[in-house]
Amino acid sequence: DINFSSYEPIPIVKLETCGINASDIKKLQEAGLSTVESINFLPRKKLIEIKGISEAKADKIMLEAAKMAKTGFMSGTVYHERRKSIFKVSTGSSEWDRLLEGGIEAASITEVFGEFRTGKTQLCHTLCVTAQLPINSGGGGGRAMYIDTEGTFRPERLKPIALKFGLDPEEVLENVTYARAFTSDHQLDLLKHAGALMLENRYAILIVDSATALYRTDFNGRGELSVRQIHLGQFLRGLLRIADEFQVAVLISNQVVASVDNSLMFNADPKKPIGGNIMAHASTTRLYLKKGRGNNRICKIYDSPCLPDAEAMYSIGENGIGDP
Repeated sequence: DINFSSYEPIPIVKLETCGINASDIKKLQEAGLSTVESINFLPRKKLIEIKGISEAKADKIMLEAAKMAKTGFMSGTVYHERRKSIFKVSTGSSEWDRLLEGGIEAASITEVFGEFRTGKTQLCHTLCVTAQLPINSGGGGGRAMYIDTEGTFRPERLKPIALKFGLDPEEVLENVTYARAFTSDHQLDLLKHAGALMLENRYAILIVDSATALYRTDFNGRGELSVRQIHLGQFLRGLLRIADEFQVAVLISNQVVASVDNSLMFNADPKKPIGGNIMAHASTTRLYLKKGRGNNRICKIYDSPCLPDAEAMYSIGENGIGDP
């Protein structure tokens, strides 16, 4: 198995050894900062906005956090070795895993989008189980965290999937941490609690199904588009922070919208993911799910920094995602 010792996040209370007051550390924790690494993701102006943190205190905290977390440059060789420790979580389908060269990658955001009945939520349920498999068996060797924005999580679906992979259904359910988000603000706030929970236990994956559903209802019209995109950008940055801090895989599902401009006559498939450029730039890997014949579906690499354009066929069954 992979050794994660060099990537364990540093609890924020360790800053006390660098001369930071315990009362100031408590203020940081109340603001949702649970690790030293989380401070490095926070802009200085946001740190100053925390009640009781002055500019001088903010500068001191940021300086000590940067020293402790070693945020400077490293050689390509060192980073290459670090990349070797990143695991991948199986999708449940060998064809899909082959397309992704192993599965859903840790320490990055993977986005799946497509119309209804393409298997987005079924993939989320399957990953709750496969994430708990040992790393050398295509899993992540940890728990799963699930943020549900549409009320589509069904714990009973995990039982047959667990049996398929030879896991105890009750133990699998116990190792899934679930939260229902009711508004986009609540969805963002849940990330603060997620960091604190991940510091206490080993998690392999964070799933958000879906990342954009609440934004479509909480923000209306072009007049609120800018505010919506800023809020969505903050949420995605929070996900990226968690992926990097805790070296977990992050999977977000996304909805699609039909394009109604002039490109319709030139494009055989006018559907595109919501979220615009904010979503496109935040997601490391983007996967487009399409309907096939019967229970078969198709996954296409829509965008990736390292995977070639290709497709894979998978099926949806009682045991979750599998091969046709």
